[in-house]
Amino acid sequence: MSTIHSQRAREVLKDYDDVSRHDQTFWSIRTFRDIMAGMLPEWESLRNHASDIKRHVITHLADYLEEFSNQLESRGVVVHWAKNAQELNEIVYGILVTNQVDKLVKSKSMLTEECGLNDYLSKRDIDVVETDLGERILQLMGKAPAHIVVPAVHIKREDVGKMFEAKGISKEVGNYDPTYLTYCARKNLRNEFLEAQACLTGCNFGVAKTGDMVVCTNEGNADMATSIPKLHIVTMGIEKLVPDYESLAVFQRLLCRCGTGQPTTTFTSHFRQARPGGKMHVVLLDNGRSDILANEQHWQTLKCIRCGACMNTCPVYRRSTGPSYTYFIPGPIGINLGMLADPVKYSDNVSACTLCLSCDKVCPVELEPGSQIYYWRQELDALGKSDQMKKVMSKGMSLLYNNPELYTTALKFAPLANYVPEALTRSRKLNPWGIGHAMPKFARQSFHEWWKSQNKK
Repeated sequence: MSTIHSQRAREVLKDYDDVSRHDQTFWSIRTFRDIMAGMLPEWESLRNHASDIKRHVITHLADYLEEFSNQLESRGVVVHWAKNAQELNEIVYGILVTNQVDKLVKSKSMLTEECGLNDYLSKRDIDVVETDLGERILQLMGKAPAHIVVPAVHIKREDVGKMFEAKGISKEVGNYDPTYLTYCARKNLRNEFLEAQACLTGCNFGVAKTGDMVVCTNEGNADMATSIPKLHIVTMGIEKLVPDYESLAVFQRLLCRCGTGQPTTTFTSHFRQARPGGKMHVVLLDNGRSDILANEQHWQTLKCIRCGACMNTCPVYRRSTGPSYTYFIPGPIGINLGMLADPVKYSDNVSACTLCLSCDKVCPVELEPGSQIYYWRQELDALGKSDQMKKVMSKGMSLLYNNPELYTTALKFAPLANYVPEALTRSRKLNPWGIGHAMPKFARQSFHEWWKSQNKK
């Protein structure tokens, strides 16, 4: 198996203070999630219900997509269908060119990260401006998101302040107060909103029965973006549908509590048609989602509502941070999505899991990302990505445990391992497991021998 993730994580772990801050930040979010969940006696019922709704929608996706698109088109919204990332990028670019747009403001959309839309448009002289504070910071720094909900959490405020100074956004040198930096960002973005001829938003949920596209934010940037430009483009994965308002209420109660530990986001906005004098386009993306639906082992990944709860609880993600993963979405859900996108390319991330299954317990739609990772590990050998050393060790252990006489003999000689020099036990090449672990000491008398001696008394 490729060790790219472990190599990146090793570099990250050199900064103990930074890693500790990252770990504590996400554990606090996990704690808030638990508090919120504990306040609702019906919490587990909500999770069960959400899982059932998602299962139903995914298995009747064609019907709900038709209902959803019909509702939108009946109110003058132009609906586009994109088979893959290339088609989505071309469709969005075509809309912008047709409407003579050279500046686009965006409200955070991980879907456009999936498709590489920003780079695609920038190379074609479209000025793309992220309006979510975290995304804006990353855009100006040229870095990728490290989390679905809080994408810039790994960036220190001092680094943000220095970057704002270099870009002329902050005027007070050395002032790294978060309130001041937020004020500077807001002031800088105001002109971007005013100058843009179009806006693009993602979509947390699409309501099939009414054609609503629901966007949940804490900054209000989606509302600001859609209130000024006359052209509104929505990009949405086809799996984001829910049947009706009653179903939406279930997910709304789960999403915010699991994602940020809030009862609800500050803003929950519904868009179903263009405002007077404006235009609205909706681009529905497949990009492999139909293939996932046909995957008997991993179709449940489509139930994900992108809350980030699995990342917040994951001990590997919290300690290795987002940049150590090779797929653009990190953490347990990112491991699964990466494997579904290209299992050979992203197989290195599969090792970034202890199989503690904490993510299974907190996932609001019960998609069990940790268990899904376990299944992926069983497929690594067929992909030619299994760890050869582990294969040899497994065969050796199988031989040992299936031969009682050999096992008993090995126990007698096991204490000899206590005399192996410690340097060898911590050699990365000879014993990778020994890095960060203490070599166990073998007892002179095995448990089997002790047990037999006790029975003789």
